[in-house]
Amino acid sequence: MGKIIAALVILTFVLIIIGIPIYISLMFTGMLSLVALSMSTGTPVATLVIPQSIFNGIGSLPLLAIPFFMLAGEIMNRGKITEKLINFAMLLIGRLPASLGLSGIVASMFFGGITGSAQASTSCMGGILIPAMTDAGYPVKEAVGIIAGASTCGPIIPPSIIMVVFATAVGASVGAMFMGGLIPGIMIGLILCIVVLLRDRKYHFPRRTEKLEKGEVKKTIIDGIIPLGMPVIIVGGIMGGICTPTEAGAVAVAYSLLASLFISRTLKVKDIWTILLSTVNSAAPLLLIIACAKVFSYGLTALQMPVIVNNAILSLTHNKYVFLLLVNILLLIMGMFMDGGASVIILAPILTPVAVQLGISTIHFGVVMALNLTIGNITPPLGYCSFIGSRIGGISVEDGFKGIMPYLVAEIIGLLLITYIPFFVTYVPTILGYSVA
Repeated sequence: MGKIIAALVILTFVLIIIGIPIYISLMFTGMLSLVALSMSTGTPVATLVIPQSIFNGIGSLPLLAIPFFMLAGEIMNRGKITEKLINFAMLLIGRLPASLGLSGIVASMFFGGITGSAQASTSCMGGILIPAMTDAGYPVKEAVGIIAGASTCGPIIPPSIIMVVFATAVGASVGAMFMGGLIPGIMIGLILCIVVLLRDRKYHFPRRTEKLEKGEVKKTIIDGIIPLGMPVIIVGGIMGGICTPTEAGAVAVAYSLLASLFISRTLKVKDIWTILLSTVNSAAPLLLIIACAKVFSYGLTALQMPVIVNNAILSLTHNKYVFLLLVNILLLIMGMFMDGGASVIILAPILTPVAVQLGISTIHFGVVMALNLTIGNITPPLGYCSFIGSRIGGISVEDGFKGIMPYLVAEIIGLLLITYIPFFVTYVPTILGYSVA
């Protein structure tokens, strides 16, 4: 049976690597696993499992948070919040060395707290900041590295789409996952800021010298507070037990509409239909992958894959620290070749039970997994953010990756700190009364 499972898993990755859509690859190998189960047990193929698994895959209430957060982020993005966040971040940074680079990191953290998407952060922030940083005297490779590196903070700081996927895949609390990502997301941002300051010693990045007038300061603060009200509502609502993450997503949509239509007036009613279509086009592929992955997961579970993997890992080591190191290596490699959401759907149900058996908190393991796969956004060959940043900067992906390297190394150091010091993840959920087991 182990050979059959290995063949199915290898086949899945081969299909994905050669360009077959992920959802088709998962559905196909999931169906093959049901055929293998039928042949091994001498029973009819469980065809009814396919529609039931698909329905169960997308019928979960917590998953509704994904399109809500995507819609809220799209509304805010169309409402032209990017420049406001950048100006607000620059006001906070002031005239520190490498002020524009530091502002890019802070603004990306803010933006990620609204959209939860690394690619959106690189695209929106990079479209403004990479040309601005280059014009100010930053080497273009350095500008691409700063913005692409900073984009990985977004999917860790709540709200986080990849954490919703993990929580749904293993039955964990979405709220606990969100709160678990709060300190790590901020910590990664601070580590990147330190790298920028260290790099400033070599490149002597330009620093801001002009001083804003009082009127400009007031306008910048007001313009910045409006979009930042959304993550405050989301995090505050969940932390205060006022609403669930899904309900917080719905509130975020309502807030973003009110802010964009009536407060900042940067959005018109006629734009809403286009925004809805764009959100559907973004959310549907992920939800389709989740639905098809349930068929894949059911078949491999019925073939006892979790038990086989569990026994195989435990035969190698019973040390949780060695296990976490092996998982980090595996996930960093996975992130280089596969979308993070798909990787979570495939691996989370398999690896999480092993982690729990070794005494690792589910929430801690989930945040480690999310951060690993988010870093995949800046690692070749898949690295979406490195592609986007390099294209904006007008340089080759190879040159863009050279600029990203110092920030990638810093993020891996941050990953190791979060991996081996669970306190960074579990502290906030614990004091708020969430179970982190």
